[in-house]
Amino acid sequence: MLSAQNINLRTRAEGHELVNALSFTVNPGEKIAIIGHEGTGKSTLLKWLENPDSVSYADGSGQVMKNGRIGYLEQDIRSRWGTFTPLDYFTKSTPDGPYEPYRYEWLDRLSRTLRQVNFLESQYDETRILSKYSGGEIIKLGLVKLLLAEPDILLLDEPTNDLDFDTILFLEHFIATAEQAVLYISHDERLLSQTATGIVHLRRVHQKTKAESAFLRVDYDTYRDLTLSAYEKSRRQALKERADYQKKMMRFQRIYERTKHLQDQAVRNPTGGRLLKKKMKSLKSQEKRFEKDREDFTPIPEPDFPIELHFSPENALPKGRRVCTIDWPSLSIEGRHLSGPIKLDIKGAEKIGIIGTNGVGKTTLLKRLVETLKKQPSLIVGWMPQDYSTLENAGSALSFLMEEPDREREAKVRKMMGAMQFERAEMTAPTHQLSGGQKCKLYLLKMVLDGCNVLILDEPTRNLSPLSAPQVHTLLADFAGCIVAVTHDRTFLEAVFDTVLLLDQDGLHEVP
Repeated sequence: MLSAQNINLRTRAEGHELVNALSFTVNPGEKIAIIGHEGTGKSTLLKWLENPDSVSYADGSGQVMKNGRIGYLEQDIRSRWGTFTPLDYFTKSTPDGPYEPYRYEWLDRLSRTLRQVNFLESQYDETRILSKYSGGEIIKLGLVKLLLAEPDILLLDEPTNDLDFDTILFLEHFIATAEQAVLYISHDERLLSQTATGIVHLRRVHQKTKAESAFLRVDYDTYRDLTLSAYEKSRRQALKERADYQKKMMRFQRIYERTKHLQDQAVRNPTGGRLLKKKMKSLKSQEKRFEKDREDFTPIPEPDFPIELHFSPENALPKGRRVCTIDWPSLSIEGRHLSGPIKLDIKGAEKIGIIGTNGVGKTTLLKRLVETLKKQPSLIVGWMPQDYSTLENAGSALSFLMEEPDREREAKVRKMMGAMQFERAEMTAPTHQLSGGQKCKLYLLKMVLDGCNVLILDEPTRNLSPLSAPQVHTLLADFAGCIVAVTHDRTFLEAVFDTVLLLDQDGLHEVP
């Protein structure tokens, strides 16, 4: 069991409130999902629950009780362990820590556990550093390390990132049937629907100055429906109160002005003047009561939909136009054969989704495709990498979106960033301080600002909240240019793509 009571979290540098008075309990066998928009502190909460000392950028308070051994799967294994081998990773707690002899005993179960997460032993090399493995393979190795420790309580930070379909299905089954308590963050709507028995929802409202949280023991679909229903009900009530108040005030104003006019005309009638003066006094008292009633209005709820972005129709490509034709005999990296031959004919306004097992070369395919497309001057190519690598040395979020200083463009960019729920401080903050979801939004913003007519996307929804994802689906489904994307997001595939291709060792094949 894991019990969290009255948890409060606040960033040290800016003093931003991330979590306020949150209490919940995860009992054995329960599967509690943490959801919320980008930058609401989901990963920070999970890290703090596992080990408060590991969160150097935030202060927290509250009581946490853990009855059992904790297993924590961090979100970005590559950044911490990229220069280490799997053997190092399995036998050390931290990259700079010592080797722990008892962990070598786990390796007796290594082969069985690799099979459990669908990791081919032929692709496993204990001397190959983690940065040489694909993103999905690294996640699988993280799950292996977690399972080898045989924990009682599982804390999983975005476990579905970069996983192929088979492993996502395994993970769904694993979470749904695990005897352990599971507290996890996921942006995969289908997985949430299939596994969650309770929801912790983190929000930041009032222009992200105040934190709100909710906990309900219901499945994800029920929670989503309840949230939307409560939002609409509260919104209707708030608007009705204001409309009724406006009508009441209009009637009051007419009576007030008429009485004041009569009072001004009653100079020669003392008796009538006294009566009108008394009535004016009563009306002013009534006006004060109206003002007090106004203070008790139901607040208009803030919508939980932070994607307000649209591509210009000018980015359209004619449907029949051939964008490019690919005919590569093979696909390889560092001399290692991945797949091939690769044959692909891309036409204007076509939306192509690519799926495949981890390590087969999907990211390599997209990178080569970007290089090919950028040679055509008539195409404006937008590229979203899986690891957001181009943001590493981009400076601030604002400078990433602006090639050179321009006051008029900066005002436009700031307005668009505000519509995507970026705070003023986040606009000028170094990009490495932003959450994964915020970085994804930056790439989408840049593609809109650059007027791209071809989008090449590598797992574009992997860091987006399930609350943001539907708006991104609509944005890309309505895009009048061409999209080629690698994704394992099942809802995204169904919502956006006309054609789905499978990449395996023998090349690309259309999925019926």
